[in-house]
Amino acid sequence: MNDMASNENGQRKSILTVATIMCAALYAISSFATAYIPSPWGFGQFRPGVVIPAFFAAIFGPMPAGIGAALGTLIADSVKHGYLYPGSYLAAVPGNFIGFYLFGYILRKKFNWGRFILASNVTLTIANLIVAFLYIFVFKTLYLGSLELQLADLTFLSIGLTIWWFVTMLPFVLLVTPPLIRAVATAFPSVVPKDVRIHSLTYELPKKTFSLSMLVPGLIMLLIGVLTTYTDFNVYLSTVFSEPTSILIQSMLYISGIVLSCLGILFYAGKDVIGRTLKK
Repeated sequence: MNDMASNENGQRKSILTVATIMCAALYAISSFATAYIPSPWGFGQFRPGVVIPAFFAAIFGPMPAGIGAALGTLIADSVKHGYLYPGSYLAAVPGNFIGFYLFGYILRKKFNWGRFILASNVTLTIANLIVAFLYIFVFKTLYLGSLELQLADLTFLSIGLTIWWFVTMLPFVLLVTPPLIRAVATAFPSVVPKDVRIHSLTYELPKKTFSLSMLVPGLIMLLIGVLTTYTDFNVYLSTVFSEPTSILIQSMLYISGIVLSCLGILFYAGKDVIGRTLKK
């Protein structure tokens, strides 16, 4: 019995090790593929590849996802810059590890689609907040000394990056990851935890919760965009970040708000391609 338990533990550790390596490799490749698409501020990349560690968090748990995300982002950033990039290990690595470890932890004890939606929103908020503040305050300000801004301006910039990452990542995590989980649960049921397999193959995504998880952030983005355009905040943006950057920021708010709102409404209607795809 002891030998059987030891063999099972050994096999489990081997699977988790392989999963960690695969997560890191796939995340590095997917992140590098979009590494040259920046935010409106000129730094902070577009990264739909977050579906990779989100998927591994759901299937293999917190540690493979956290370590894989941390290593993957470090590899992608370092390859892009041609050296071990300080901005990555000072900001992106800790943020990605904490975020996707938390993602797996939320889903570890009991998987269902409601918890998956909760994990997606919580993880993307916390992880992006950590990365943004560490990147702006620690890397850009303390390490490089390249941002000569007031504390309030640095804080706004960090929050702006957090919002941009959140709204550009959330649709991919919510729309792409569930079909991936279902596909693996169907093709490789022995690898997938029982509760993940049962819920992913038997239960539908909660339409109302899923819809609101995109509609609410979308409406908030639109509201912030309107306030930015029609209040003195527009003057503040133009003064601190220049007129072209101010226009890009406002465009980001309107576009992301419209896209998220439309996706939420379409999914709730239940007659769109997205809904039919996720129900297969």
